[in-house]
Amino acid sequence: MKKGIILTLLVGAMLTGCKDDFLEIVPETSLSSATFFTKPADFQQAINAAYVPLRSIANDRAWLLAEMHSDNTYYARNPNFGATEQQEDLADFALPEANGVTSNTHVLNQYRLDYQIIARTNQILATIDEVEFTDEALKNNITGQAHFLRAYAYFELVRYFGSVPLHLVPVPNRQEAALPLAPTEDIYAQIIEDASAAIGMLPVKSVQEPGRATSGAARTLLADVYMVQEKWAEAEEQLREVVNSGEYALIPNYEDVFSNSTGNKNNIESVFEVQFMEGSAGLNGNFLYSFLPRPMSAAELVTITGTSNPQPLSGEGNNIPTPDIIAAYEEGDERKDASIGYITASGSSWEDGVYPYIKKYAKTHALNGNHGMNWPIYRYSEVLLLLAEALAEQGEEAEAAEYLNMVRNRAGLDDYSGGDLLEAIYHERRVELAFENKRWFDLVRTGRAVDVITAYGARIKANPQDYYYPAGFEPRGHAFSNISLLYPLPADEGALSPYF
Repeated sequence: MKKGIILTLLVGAMLTGCKDDFLEIVPETSLSSATFFTKPADFQQAINAAYVPLRSIANDRAWLLAEMHSDNTYYARNPNFGATEQQEDLADFALPEANGVTSNTHVLNQYRLDYQIIARTNQILATIDEVEFTDEALKNNITGQAHFLRAYAYFELVRYFGSVPLHLVPVPNRQEAALPLAPTEDIYAQIIEDASAAIGMLPVKSVQEPGRATSGAARTLLADVYMVQEKWAEAEEQLREVVNSGEYALIPNYEDVFSNSTGNKNNIESVFEVQFMEGSAGLNGNFLYSFLPRPMSAAELVTITGTSNPQPLSGEGNNIPTPDIIAAYEEGDERKDASIGYITASGSSWEDGVYPYIKKYAKTHALNGNHGMNWPIYRYSEVLLLLAEALAEQGEEAEAAEYLNMVRNRAGLDDYSGGDLLEAIYHERRVELAFENKRWFDLVRTGRAVDVITAYGARIKANPQDYYYPAGFEPRGHAFSNISLLYPLPADEGALSPYF
């Protein structure tokens, strides 16, 4: 896709629909924006399309840029296969960079996918008031979803890149496709404006179609933004609204929180999750397969997937739990066995070939490489931990501990026993939200990223066999040489813009 963001923005109106059970409008054809948006059903189809990039983000990108780009997961080196440097550069903090841009394809695709969401929601927001709706609630619902999705896409972009172009209207031509990089404060202001608008327009979860954004999801997103900005009171206000809504609750057994391939989706603990559907409609995921060590025989793989047609895995495994995250679980923490399993990859060159793998998403399904587990973006347990943190930052430690203990007790642990409360909350976030693409963002917003990753890199270099390197192999010489809080912008986009 050579034209990059220019084409992404120009084709915002050339919308493709999707057929999830919660997004049922099937596209009639591909039309120009000038002729397409004439009736409410067109906007329903358009908002469906605005969700679509989230699947590629969750399935292919976010775990690379946010989880494996932390001390929670690493890759499983397969010397018989060779290297997958694009992924290793993210895990090793060795991203090639020149003049503020990088050639890494995963960075590029994340950037483009977020702008696809922005282009599609811009088109909706620019035209929806021109069409008559007999059902005002439907209009508000669609508009609110568009505001939520645009806010979420910009929240991803500003946390990954800092300053990015701020597109708020459809791009009609090539000349208007390139914009200057907006100051981060302007981007955050727009995110807050969009999320706030979404809150007032979206219904609560119990009356919203499953899988769509809700007022609770918008409040959680807004609170997340306020946490980054250290606006603790503002975050507390939004989080209390979610807690007091009665729309959410902790599921008693942590292992039951995560969807399986065909059910348990958008459950009472889910605030917002990316929808996948097993089958031949093209709405499936396959991220579980990316998370497994390699090489792996079909007989070994089927013990995890349960498919009728298991196929051997080659290449290099990614997102393998590190010894660091395994050691982070306290004795008796039920989340450990629910989140991390072990599998023997007998063809591996690493020690005895017994690897940890991410178990919380490892649900059985019908066909190899095709599953329907949803991906959690926000869960109610995170709402409780964010509220605990916001209260602790304001000196309300007793009440903060109450919310912290709700999460700990569900995991089979005793109440918080004293000490540094904020550190206890950070620790709880790490184990509760492990492998949900939160760790890197948490390290950055709490000011710990450089120290934590520097020490983590030193451990890998000193003991590479503890981090899945076969005997005689070690990290590349430039590993952990570029520990930066932000990603450089994608070089392919820089070639199309005079501003970066």
